[in-house]
Amino acid sequence: MRNMPDAVILFAAGFGTRMGSLTANRPKPLLEVSGRPLLDHALALTDAAGVPRKVVNTHYHSDQIEDHLSERSDVAVSRELPDILETGGGLRKALPLLGCNPVFTLNTDAVWTGANPLAALRAAWDPDRMDALLMLVAPENARGHSGAGDFRAGPDGRLQRGPGAIYTGAQILRTEGLHEIGQDAFSLNLLWDRMLEAGRLFGLLHDGNWCDVGRPEGIATAERMLNGQTDG
Repeated sequence: MRNMPDAVILFAAGFGTRMGSLTANRPKPLLEVSGRPLLDHALALTDAAGVPRKVVNTHYHSDQIEDHLSERSDVAVSRELPDILETGGGLRKALPLLGCNPVFTLNTDAVWTGANPLAALRAAWDPDRMDALLMLVAPENARGHSGAGDFRAGPDGRLQRGPGAIYTGAQILRTEGLHEIGQDAFSLNLLWDRMLEAGRLFGLLHDGNWCDVGRPEGIATAERMLNGQTDG
């Protein structure tokens, strides 16, 4: 159905520098949490949500990620070579593989409990009002993350920047505006800023817990969360 998301890009191109020696010879999406690579945790969400078209973007140790995906005939790869393009540039490069409908985007360095975030986003998506719908999490339900939060949501879910809920790396996004940005490598924040000005950036609060696996200690934190244990 037009204006409904039917494809997802899983961001897996980054260098993972905050992981230190763990990513010296291996890309962060292949680091394991509870015996399973982070990339596979993310792919499981897309499978469970029934997203038919899946694209993984790659740059750092691209060959390892492609080897890992070699038995997944339902997953396409968008290679960012020779230069990494950040989230906005990477998404724009992958558009020929993703189609013209709005797309899901999903970071591969997080794990979740609770309802499937992609299914929840799809159920709440309203293309008549929204250019993007971001999955957020309340600070008390976030693990492995520090900071004051990213967005405040109004009563109707319309977002403003500021301390509050944390962006999780999952969203539905209309992609037409990507073609109006002149840089090759750029953050999706540039597109969000335009949507904020138009009053068409919305948020949805995740009903479970979420863990950012961005640092070495985040692996153990994520495993405790998945096992139902609490930190602190």
